[in-house]
Amino acid sequence: DVQLVESGGGSVQAGGSLGLSCAVSGYAERHNCMAWFRQPPGQERVAVAATYRSGGGTWYGSPVKGRFTISADTAKNTVNLQMNSLNPEDTALYSCAAHQGGPHYGPLVRTTYTYWGQGTQVTVS
Repeated sequence: DVQLVESGGGSVQAGGSLGLSCAVSGYAERHNCMAWFRQPPGQERVAVAATYRSGGGTWYGSPVKGRFTISADTAKNTVNLQMNSLNPEDTALYSCAAHQGGPHYGPLVRTTYTYWGQGTQVTVS
């Protein structure tokens, strides 16, 4: 199985930056698609960004384009999310997700992903 552990969440003032990291362990396809999702309080989980661990493209949700950057560090086996120009609407529980086998409905589609981390809270005030 694949295990995903997020880190780097916290509280920040509007206009600030945070970096999140997702550590991947266990058996994982080297070229698998990975993503960050977020779930604001009382709302559904939505896609933030996605990439392939081996490289080959990045995708972003409209609210974060130009502010967030997703990257994969194959040496450290992590997928990272750099978040800049944060605003209160970015407040949410951020979760890492991995696709491993099965159908692929698109990099920003929630049902593509097989494995999920527990999440890390980001609060912007």
